[in-house]
Amino acid sequence: MPKGLIHVYYGYGKGKTTAALGLALRASGCGKKVVLVQFLKDSNTGELESLRLIPNITVLRGTAAKKFVRDMTPEELAETKLIQNKNLTRALELAEGGGCDLLILDEALDAYQLGLLDSDMFLKLVHHKPESLELVITGHKPDAQISKAADYVTEMTKIKHPYDRGITGRRGVEF
Repeated sequence: MPKGLIHVYYGYGKGKTTAALGLALRASGCGKKVVLVQFLKDSNTGELESLRLIPNITVLRGTAAKKFVRDMTPEELAETKLIQNKNLTRALELAEGGGCDLLILDEALDAYQLGLLDSDMFLKLVHHKPESLELVITGHKPDAQISKAADYVTEMTKIKHPYDRGITGRRGVEF
């Protein structure tokens, strides 16, 4: 098997998840097994319906409450951390057992930086991933240690965004 590489997509611009999902679509179309872990996301988004129809893609996600982390109670934060770590553990089991060729950790940088992801488990994956595993990590702010380990680092820079004019997210475009 060819060596898998590490991709980091970060920034406040639109396109991190979209780029990761594009790679998932390409990999699945080539017969690869894809696991997508969406950290800190629990709302029903348009991509979930499509992903259910595509062979070889497994989606793991969830939070303890349908609200932003900043609005969660300490109990909701603790439960959210448990859910994030359970999903990461399941993804690692699949990757190590040969059930995953491409692992996408969507918003993992945010979960890690907010202390809602087991740091040791996450960093062990980044530094000691299975040789052939292709790994994608997304989030808002870069992390020097993770960026150093990565083969691709792409910043999505917001130049202009409809949110700036008060236009909220639209189903089918932003979610």
